[in-house]
Amino acid sequence: MKVLKFGGSSVGTPECILKVKNIVEGQSEASIVVVSAFQGVTDQLVSVSQMACERDEGYKTLLNEIEQRHYNAVRELFQVNQQSTILAGIKVLINELDETLHGVYLLQDLTQKTQDTISGFGERLSAFIISLKINNAYLVEVRDLIKTDSNFGKARVLFSQSNHLIEEHFKSLKKYAIVPGFIASNEKGETTTLGRGGSDYTAAILAAAVDASVLEIWTDVDGFMTTDPRKVKKAYAIEYLSYAEAMELSHFGARVLYTPTIQPVLKKRIRIHIKNTFAPEKKGTLIGTQEIVQNQSPIKGISSIDQVDLITLQGSGMVGVTGTSMRLFTALAKRNINIILITQASSEYSISFAIHPDGTREAEQGIREEFLHEIETLHSIRVLVEKDLSVIAIVGERMRHTPGISAKLFQSLGRNGINVIGIAQGSSELNISVIISNHSLRKALNVIHEGFFLSHYKELHLFLVGMGTVGSSLLEQIRNQQEKLMINHRLKVNLIGLSNSGKMIIDPEGIDIDHYKELMSEGLPADLAGLSRQIAELNLRNSVFIDCTASQEVSETYKQLFNNYVSVVTANKIACSSGYDIYRGLKNTAQARGVKFIYETNVGAGLPIINTIKDLINSGDKILELEAVVSGTLNYIFNTLDAENRLSDVILKAKELGYSEPDPRIDLSGIDVIRKLIILSRESGYRIEEKDVKISPILPEDCFKGSLDDFWKKVRGYDEEFEQQRQKLEKKNKKWRFVARLENGKASVKLSEVGMDHPLYPLEGSNNIIMITTERYREHPMIIKGYGAGAEVTAAGIFADVIRIANI
Repeated sequence: MKVLKFGGSSVGTPECILKVKNIVEGQSEASIVVVSAFQGVTDQLVSVSQMACERDEGYKTLLNEIEQRHYNAVRELFQVNQQSTILAGIKVLINELDETLHGVYLLQDLTQKTQDTISGFGERLSAFIISLKINNAYLVEVRDLIKTDSNFGKARVLFSQSNHLIEEHFKSLKKYAIVPGFIASNEKGETTTLGRGGSDYTAAILAAAVDASVLEIWTDVDGFMTTDPRKVKKAYAIEYLSYAEAMELSHFGARVLYTPTIQPVLKKRIRIHIKNTFAPEKKGTLIGTQEIVQNQSPIKGISSIDQVDLITLQGSGMVGVTGTSMRLFTALAKRNINIILITQASSEYSISFAIHPDGTREAEQGIREEFLHEIETLHSIRVLVEKDLSVIAIVGERMRHTPGISAKLFQSLGRNGINVIGIAQGSSELNISVIISNHSLRKALNVIHEGFFLSHYKELHLFLVGMGTVGSSLLEQIRNQQEKLMINHRLKVNLIGLSNSGKMIIDPEGIDIDHYKELMSEGLPADLAGLSRQIAELNLRNSVFIDCTASQEVSETYKQLFNNYVSVVTANKIACSSGYDIYRGLKNTAQARGVKFIYETNVGAGLPIINTIKDLINSGDKILELEAVVSGTLNYIFNTLDAENRLSDVILKAKELGYSEPDPRIDLSGIDVIRKLIILSRESGYRIEEKDVKISPILPEDCFKGSLDDFWKKVRGYDEEFEQQRQKLEKKNKKWRFVARLENGKASVKLSEVGMDHPLYPLEGSNNIIMITTERYREHPMIIKGYGAGAEVTAAGIFADVIRIANI
């Protein structure tokens, strides 16, 4: 014999009831079927009783809605020639309910006893209808079988008496018995109820009494989920749970099962199977002894309670004083305050506990009355209340045998900027509970779930600003690599935000890169402050802000992003080459928040220059001298100059090829090289400001005045002069290189002549090179050389930096 229980969502509509019929009639053994009221009816019954008590005539309208809903169900489920008898049966129950409500209306008195009577009509009505729809089924008057005390509202079951009645009634069951859940009766035959989730409890009581082979709880989800699927989209059903794990998850917010349900079947070691009425083919969750879960993950689920308040009793008046805890919890018990979680400092200086917010005022009042002398006279104790908090619990039987669980939990939270306010863990190590801000709940659940259940892959959430040649190339590379990254590196890259100078789009579900141009055309007006605000409000785990601009305004958002625990990958040199204190402050803020600030592409595009310098210094080496060609644009220009390619022509060609800035004067002024040298010098351990860099300009200052059109006219006037100098240089077997130098702590940039024996001489095209002289590499400097300009290699470098964040 087995017991099946169907909740309100499973019997909410006639279509649902037909699914229940198919499930029950498909059982191969005799079955007791416990049903809840139609979805929402119990809440309506509570409302209608309160309205009647308040002499609100509207209760009659609501009662009529309840009546018509059940009539309509009958009309959809049964043939016309069957309906009259069934409708008459419903009318009998509705009349009984109406009389009870009329009495409440006249007396303006609603006792808990009367409330129990009214609340139980939902199950009585649904069970009556369902018992007539299922073939070979009959309706059981459960109040004759389950006996309780007279604690109306949450009656205590008299098991010895109830078990005997249940066993006798069902010992000859052949097919299906339909039982209304939630209700019972006392020894006087008066209706009582079993409290919240009472239908689950009814099913468990029956299953234990008849030694059922299994208790099946049919609901609208696939089973116990790894976490709340409304907050974590990648939550999935847990295949196996132990009784203890199920109880812990239920206590901390998993609403699949009513916690007391487990107690009766636990004693009999009867398995509980959670199944989905709307997807009966799914495996569901099987709950049983620890043996069935011994080969499973140490962490079985992550549960949460959305809204709690944390009350703390704190002060020197508690230290070493016997009986403080007893007084505290006695005061709370007298006021029926349910405590969710307790944590206490080992110094005895404070005790904190979490409760539901609706009990906070009562709890605080009780504590202040109990400790009035210590609070008002001695001022040795104070009461603190923190609101808008949530509790998260990770649960698993095998946690006690697995080191590092706590470390993984707190690392996941800390790396994503989620502050832990309180911690509780029992000596059994069955669960670890943390209290956090409610604002961080969704993010916390996602990062913990990713850490424990999705550790086979990681997600990054990207926000890209700047969609010029580099930004567009980066998007193309991400599009081409998304699938490979997931397959080969278990990395899922989600593009959440895009912005250029005109438009922006944000989609928490992810932007389709294949259609980003069309989406951008319909985007909102670009608003950098608004974008930063939305990034903070979304509060997504593993968020990365990518800056592909040359904008100072964008660089000024970095600190705010760091404070919101967002990593930054930037090709924008302004932040790291501005004032030294700004540079150092950004690095310190990122480090303090545990996020990443990566700017490898500031120098050398995709070349590993900055990280190499960092590695040298971190390993104890000292940078003595740097000599570098770090402008791919200028190197291309001086490599391309010849008798047929004059200066102005080559500059124009560099612009057309995308090597130079849209305004080539930025490159020719040397400011780009100066910024790169500042960054390299700072990374090498030297405090260098822009004013400290000595520059010998390539062109006279007059070329940089006026409009861009003026520049093109002026630069043509120097074509012949440069060609003459080039010819002289060629005769000496030398070449021009615009060299950045750091020597003896002094920084300089200038157009230099280098001979054939110099490492800078053979540098081709737009390549970059850097020679690093250190205490270890003194005689033979370390040389890094390669392609150092162009949208594709810069984008590739940025992409590599983004992936590096995922691997850290």
